[in-house]
Amino acid sequence: MPNSKQYLIDDLSMQESWRLFKILSEIVDGFETLSDIGPAVSVFGSARVKPGQPWYERTVDLSRQLAEAGFTVITGGGPGLMEAGNKGAFEAGGRSVGLHIHLPLEQVNNLYLSTRCDFRYFFVRKLMFIKYAMAYIALPGGFGTLDELSEALVLIQTKRIKAFPIVLLGTEFWGGLVDWFRERLVADGYCHAKDMDLFLVTDSSEEAVAHIRRHVVL
Repeated sequence: MPNSKQYLIDDLSMQESWRLFKILSEIVDGFETLSDIGPAVSVFGSARVKPGQPWYERTVDLSRQLAEAGFTVITGGGPGLMEAGNKGAFEAGGRSVGLHIHLPLEQVNNLYLSTRCDFRYFFVRKLMFIKYAMAYIALPGGFGTLDELSEALVLIQTKRIKAFPIVLLGTEFWGGLVDWFRERLVADGYCHAKDMDLFLVTDSSEEAVAHIRRHVVL
């Protein structure tokens, strides 16, 4: 088989070898930067929401409550609901972390970061979100938000990480997806009914924070 890729290590080019070192360096830098951030909650949501819009202001209030409860707030460090998440924590005197990703259409970091970490690889960034968070809150968002949510659910379901609270904030936004989970995934046998207990769906920021506090020991 002349085109066999059986011995993949022999096929690594010099460029690919250097990429491995870059990945390792990014992981080490992330570990060193984030090692002392304390108990944290990762907050995800759309970059396209503008200041003054309802979800922006709700997210500022949510992250303020998290900071007052003793949690560091981690976001993707960009605009929209990421900015709102950092802003609420920052202005409340809490620790505000941004995991900034370099994109072809450059994502600009927001101005409410007490700690910033830069990444080129999404999978390394996702590792940092999951490693340093004691809970996840998913706000309305796009594919990136769904990606982070799905990653956490899979890792908890397969027991690759210890279960932690996951909150979907916004019943109108998330309700259709949760209904589809029940009507398709559960009903067709693709997951168990108990998997629906892996997350809480609510419209209340107070309930979200209280739910996390009940399950996380500071």
